[in-house]
Formats: sequence, C-alpha cells, structure tokens
Amino acid sequence: MADATQQDTSEEVLLYRKTDNHAVITLNRPDVLNVFNRALLRATMEALETAAADEEVRAVIITGAGRAFSAGGDLTQRGQPQDDGPQIGQQDIGLKIWGMPKPVIAAVRGHAVGGACEIVMMTDIIIAAEDAQFGEPQIRHGGGLPALVMPWNLGIRRTKALILTGEIIDAQTAERYGLVHKIVPNDRLLEEAEALAERIAAMPEKTVRSDKLLINRVFELLGFLDSIRYRDNPAFADITQGPQDPALRKLLDEQGWEAFIKRRDEPFKQS
Repeated sequence: MADATQQDTSEEVLLYRKTDNHAVITLNRPDVLNVFNRALLRATMEALETAAADEEVRAVIITGAGRAFSAGGDLTQRGQPQDDGPQIGQQDIGLKIWGMPKPVIAAVRGHAVGGACEIVMMTDIIIAAEDAQFGEPQIRHGGGLPALVMPWNLGIRRTKALILTGEIIDAQTAERYGLVHKIVPNDRLLEEAEALAERIAAMPEKTVRSDKLLINRVFELLGFLDSIRYRDNPAFADITQGPQDPALRKLLDEQGWEAFIKRRDEPFKQS
C-alpha cells in the first residue's frame, strides 16, 4: 500500500486519510460511540466532498474509530437551538454517498444503528467485523420516523420485523439477509476494506462510475429517492407530523437514552 497522508478536520471529530487511489474517512468520537453531532455531520460532508473532487481518489471507505461505527444521532443536541453553521442531517450524508459516482465502502465494527445504519445502507458495499450490529431502534424510545432505506436493502417483510420491534441484528444475520458483503475478523476490518477499495480502484474508472450510476438510476426509476424524501410529500403530513408519546419524550429529554430503553423494554423482560 502506498504511503498515506492524514489530515484531521473539525477539531479531530473526523480523520481523513488518502492513499494514491482511495480515501479513508474515520468518524472520530470514540468516547461516545461516534454519534453524529453537528460538527461531525459537517466534517463528514466536507470529507465526502473532498474525496469526490479529488481525481486521484477512485474509491472511498467510511468507518468509525474505537469499538463502533456509530450509535446514530447525538441526543444531547436534541432540542438545542440551531447555530449559524450549515445544517447537515444524517439523510444529507446518505444522499451524498448515494450520488457520488465513486464507490463508497462501509467498514463496520460494533454498532451501526439508527441514522448511522441508514448511512451504512446508502453505501455501495458493506464489510462487517465479526462484532458488527445493525438496526433502527427508534421505535423503542418513541423517536423520529426512519428514512426508508431498509426496505430497498432487505425487502418489506424483514424491514417491518426490524422497524416495528427495534431489533438489532448481528453481522451473521445481516450477511444472511444480504445486507453485508463480507464478514472479517475485527482486527482485519480496515485491511480488508482497503484491499477491496484498491481492487475497485484498479478497474477502469469510467466503467466503475458508469456502473454505479446506472444501478442507482434503476432504483431511482423505481421510486427510491421519492421514498427517501417522503417527508417532503404532503400526502405523508398526517404521519410525519403525528403525535409522539409525550411521557417518553419527557423521559428522553430529562434522563436520556438509557432510561428510554429501560422503560420501553421493561414489559418484555422475563421474570
């Protein structure tokens, strides 16, 4: 592998490393399982734009530092006033990955849940460590509605089973469902992802870009982007603006995620 240069951005909430033919984007908030706050969202978008504009970069890897890819959105910023910076959401990150003509590989260890799972599902290929876990547990804490990425990855039946229960699946189940391309030992995750990136980078560049855009275009003709952007459709207003559980919302605001999960799961615990 060629010598790499590393650039830290946005107070090191994200690391960007480039070799001669691919870039590695590392979410770098390991102490909080790389949850996406505003700074990390902005840094991720900036890194994706940097990789997209760099003609030497032929493939992109996105991964997380520490023991998780990402545990989703940063609940500590819920309800806080917006600042003056660009307002980037997790869906914006996913759509940026989707629209990039360069292949994006997700290298996942530990949790990739909530909005982070949606981002992973928008990538082109997923390599999972043996301890990887995937899911959208928002329903368990009365959280926001999911982006409808999962049905396109797993089909309607498995999506309903996962979304309506908040179940988290392991890497082996994700591979069996067709979500994960390959499971590798934890200590070889990045090595395997970079080997795949280099293999793709060795292919004819124009053909790689055309093939990705062609496959994506087929899904778009089937309504993929319309389903992702359903919140903008007035026909869904009664759902997207519907009531939320006020007691659980109050618990989240006052005591956080762990209290939510404990309250939600209590009836299902065996005595």
